[in-house]
Amino acid sequence: MTMHGADGAGGADALLTVLELLAGQAPPARFDTLLDEARLTGLAGAELDRLERAVALAGEVNAGREQDARREAGLATLTDTARDLTLSYDLDSLLRVITRRARRLLGLDLAYVTLRGPYGACYVHTTEGSRTGRAGGPRIAPGLRIAEGYGLGGAVQSHGEAVWTADYLADERFAPSGSLDAGVHAPAFDEAAEAALRAEDLHAIMAAPLRSGDTVIGVLHGADRRVRHHTGEEIGLLTALADLAALAVEKAGLLDRTRAEVSELERDSSRVRTSLTRMRHVSEAHGRIMNLVLAGGDLGSVAKAAADALDATVMIRDQGGRCLATAGDIPGLVEEAVAKASLDAHARRRPVLADDDTWVAPVIAGSEDLGGLVIRAAGGLTGEDERLLELAAQSVAFLLLMRRSTAVAEGPVRDELLDDLIADPPHAPQQIAQRARRLGVDLRKPHVLVLARPEGGEQGRAVVWASSYTYRLSGLKTVQGGCIVLLLPGIDASAAARAVADELSPLLGHPVSVAAAGPGQSPDGVARMHQEAGRCLDAMSALGGTGSAASVQDLGFLGLLLSDDNDVNGFVEAAIGPVLDYDAERFTDLTHTLEAYFASGGSPTNAAEALHVHPNTVSRRLERIGELLGPEWQKPGQVLEVQLALRLQRTREVLARGRATADPTRQPPGPPERST
Repeated sequence: MTMHGADGAGGADALLTVLELLAGQAPPARFDTLLDEARLTGLAGAELDRLERAVALAGEVNAGREQDARREAGLATLTDTARDLTLSYDLDSLLRVITRRARRLLGLDLAYVTLRGPYGACYVHTTEGSRTGRAGGPRIAPGLRIAEGYGLGGAVQSHGEAVWTADYLADERFAPSGSLDAGVHAPAFDEAAEAALRAEDLHAIMAAPLRSGDTVIGVLHGADRRVRHHTGEEIGLLTALADLAALAVEKAGLLDRTRAEVSELERDSSRVRTSLTRMRHVSEAHGRIMNLVLAGGDLGSVAKAAADALDATVMIRDQGGRCLATAGDIPGLVEEAVAKASLDAHARRRPVLADDDTWVAPVIAGSEDLGGLVIRAAGGLTGEDERLLELAAQSVAFLLLMRRSTAVAEGPVRDELLDDLIADPPHAPQQIAQRARRLGVDLRKPHVLVLARPEGGEQGRAVVWASSYTYRLSGLKTVQGGCIVLLLPGIDASAAARAVADELSPLLGHPVSVAAAGPGQSPDGVARMHQEAGRCLDAMSALGGTGSAASVQDLGFLGLLLSDDNDVNGFVEAAIGPVLDYDAERFTDLTHTLEAYFASGGSPTNAAEALHVHPNTVSRRLERIGELLGPEWQKPGQVLEVQLALRLQRTREVLARGRATADPTRQPPGPPERST
């Protein structure tokens, strides 16, 4: 470009060239070159001054244009960052975006964010531009702890405003003994943080606060590894980025709290759904149990339904601890622990844990103790299970009360029926059988008669118990002569007597004498069994057996005398039947050996002389007899019955031979007929 030195045209051309360079956004060096060329061409004086003035104004225009460009870029960066905050970034991602943009926008070597910890100290959360790959000494990296009040961050925490320095390492304000202006801050010293700053070789540092309301929750740092004087515009831009970083922290905290609340709501919802499901299960199970009760189900059905609902083993006991019904076995039951838990359960009126997996629930009606439920649940019981256990116990109490009420209501009718059965003379058998069927009693099936006489105390409780007991077993009961008369289904009179004594004696708290007779299978045999049981009870009293339980069969030969049947065949069969059968099958003479043994006073030697055999032969025969009659056949009680049976058998044989002599057509007698 050629300049004309002396004339005005040359000066005008130079000014026009400045405008062209300015319009073309030429770099500052081109303007300096223009001035140099103008001086070389001889431009001087006022023309040169005007040109220099024009070049200076062009520089200012360029500076303003660059400032506008930087401002526009900063605003665009802030806008992009604010937009990023609306996205679903987590806190780490958002702070990395902010530090990366701060470093690029302000031309920084390093940008990092520190957040305030719970105890005052800060820690580095995010960095951009750190020399983490270089060996030797600490670096500014995530996790670095910075003491409270240290460095620019400490000053920002104290002032709540941005702080900067052109050369941190040389700035006496941040030396351990220095202080910031106005004495408002005495900086602390952090050896690790100081070493990290020196290892990073940082000089120019500026720091802007992350505010949450009036609280500074962290600091955004921008640093250079050279001395640099930051402008107010740069400080303002860093402060704006710090405000966005604070928003990111608040957003992350809000999201975390929201997620925690949502998770808690989900857990609450799950718990509510689970609770509703369990409550529905409790309601349905209770409905099934009550339907069983109302449909006339027995205690066994109720126990099984409760066991299925609770996934456990269930035992129903009465107030004396005796088992009324069970669903499954409960091995290894510690009765002492169950008894203690039962007392606690009735006192608290709710289920009580007896041991690790055994529960006891009270069966109560008002203040009356009706018994308890013993539960063995290997998996334990939830709160809903305990509620179901309480409802099951209430259902059992309701069933027991229903049975008692029914028994009490039907009591007079059933008493009259049994009174008529044992009357002398008896009433019409067909009419009695019809009445029994209407009450659910089948007199054609085997049954036994039991007499129970409480030995002291009032009889009222025993009568109430008897009504419930006979109703439970589908039997009959009445009261005559101070004794409770029970007609019960069964074939074992001895077992029936013991069962009545075992249940009634603990209930009354004093002894009960119980006698039984039977079995019988017709209405007309009830009166006979009643008479036999009465004689058995009298015999027990005469023999000092008050408070015990026995049947006619238990009294041996006394039972034979007391029985109206006088079943000699049965008595002989029970006493020596196996010996008679053995002789008949093998043509041996064990019966004769027994007679000789007893006749000789129990001496095998004397018996051998009477039998004309060797004593060893008698000993072997006695061993065989012991195998047939049992190891206790020589004890006094059984010896007496064996001797009586031998005499009865010998007498029967003599009488049979006598009948055979009178009537030669009759066959000689054999052993007594065996019952099958």
